[in-house]
Amino acid sequence: MVFSVRYGGREGKKYSFGMSSDMLAIRYDKDQSFERLVRSTHSRSEVSTLQEVARFDDANVVVMRVPPQRGVTKARDAARSALKPTGARFVGRVLQDPKSKRPVLYTENYFVRFMADESNRKCKQILKQMGLKVKKQYEAERNTFFVEAKEGLGSEKIFAIGEKLLDHDSVELCHPELVRERSLRAANKNQWHLKKATIDGKTVNAHANVEEAWSLSRGKGVTICVIDDGVDVEHQDFSRTGKVVHGRDVTEGSNNPRPKVDAFPMLDIEGDAHGTCCAGVACASGSHSASGVAPDAKLLPIRFASGLGSNEERDAFLWAADHGADVISCSWGPRDGAWFDPSDPLHNQVTPLPDSTRTALEHATQNGRGGKGCVITWAAGNGNESADNDGYASSDMVMAVAACNDRGTKSVYSDFGNAVWCSFPSSNFKHDGLPDPLTPGIWTTDRSDGTDEGYNPFFSGGDAAKKYTDGFGGTSSACPGVAGVAALIIAQNPHLNWIEVSNIIADTCDQIDKTNGDYDPDTGHSPIYGFGRVNAKKAVEKAKSLLGN
Repeated sequence: MVFSVRYGGREGKKYSFGMSSDMLAIRYDKDQSFERLVRSTHSRSEVSTLQEVARFDDANVVVMRVPPQRGVTKARDAARSALKPTGARFVGRVLQDPKSKRPVLYTENYFVRFMADESNRKCKQILKQMGLKVKKQYEAERNTFFVEAKEGLGSEKIFAIGEKLLDHDSVELCHPELVRERSLRAANKNQWHLKKATIDGKTVNAHANVEEAWSLSRGKGVTICVIDDGVDVEHQDFSRTGKVVHGRDVTEGSNNPRPKVDAFPMLDIEGDAHGTCCAGVACASGSHSASGVAPDAKLLPIRFASGLGSNEERDAFLWAADHGADVISCSWGPRDGAWFDPSDPLHNQVTPLPDSTRTALEHATQNGRGGKGCVITWAAGNGNESADNDGYASSDMVMAVAACNDRGTKSVYSDFGNAVWCSFPSSNFKHDGLPDPLTPGIWTTDRSDGTDEGYNPFFSGGDAAKKYTDGFGGTSSACPGVAGVAALIIAQNPHLNWIEVSNIIADTCDQIDKTNGDYDPDTGHSPIYGFGRVNAKKAVEKAKSLLGN
């Protein structure tokens, strides 16, 4: 059976998903963990033969793979029987992406936007007739709702309701909330990405000319929003009075953006350590041991730990735009294929940008900064694959940032393609006869909340107090670097709109690795480096030259 959604309205593009033949989704009550759910002997015996594929902790769902000898129907029925008495709300089949075969969750929720000329009363009438309850109405966007159906309707009815509603004459956009795995894009003392440096006796000269820009701009008066997995806002390089503003946790619905989840469960770099590192690259104050690209900029941290495509994703951008963000940095996206394995099917997965998120990006770029628009940077990805397949990084409302290394060439994992706007210095790995990296990665802030859950304990390097790491990297690190440069530009010339800021960055990039970069002689664009490696000093100088023009 095939299920479809349409993004972009009735005439929009259709995306289809099949039902997995070997995966089950298990949803449990919010007040317990999956481990507690299966604590009984009978439950453990039924689940022990299943292999965990993915977790969506914010949705209280674990996806399990059924061994071929059992059969998915038999395993589902047995798991239902064993888990229902212990608090399982749902055990059933799961959708999958047609190319990567990774799970795609559907919820009972929908994003709906009615035609602008429809009355609010009529909108709510239609929703009620469809058996839908309003969870949230977005006052800033006319006739835009997040609604829910009754629990337990099943996939066929959920998708049928969405299609029927979208075909209604009064409806402009509608799709069920579809949630995918969200991947953070970090690949693995001297801040060589900011200036020429000597590390272990070796000269590293592959920087973004940031320190030279500070004589003109340090980002004062500009707010950078980092949407990520939480930020240690008590860190000594964020602790200056007024540095952190309007923090939010959209996943838990609170104003506490601090890390909530222990990092590195079973050495998996998917815990709440990533955001603190990203924020440090963008705007750490430099008052202690790490400086961000824009050290005088304010930080607006948003903790987003929900699945890709969730409504919380939308809420993050609305909160940022409506609470004064000038620049928004996103170092996450769809799951990447293994950069070292060209046969990984994830390389071919196409992940569309849902209307719920697209319209939030539109709000940020049209209404943010008093109508001049928020500048949005996005990590291109770490799969050594085409960023053009990523509907987030390839959106024309964002700058997709690739990673270049400490030798001024492509980081082996960095994504490529037409979508890449620019590149910024980051980490690298030794691979296939390429020369060893000169540095372990990027020196930046790390979790310092006493949990021992940052990058520092798991990588060589960093400081003894475990407040900093030199092992950060990936396009996750490159992205907030460019966000910091955008802040320097805006601080120098606040009259620029988001498109002008993006164009200044493109126009002032340095074309590195010209032999292998495949730069277009007409446009100056490279599928590997975009318009080149960002040059912060040139960018700020150009912004200054445009004052009064």
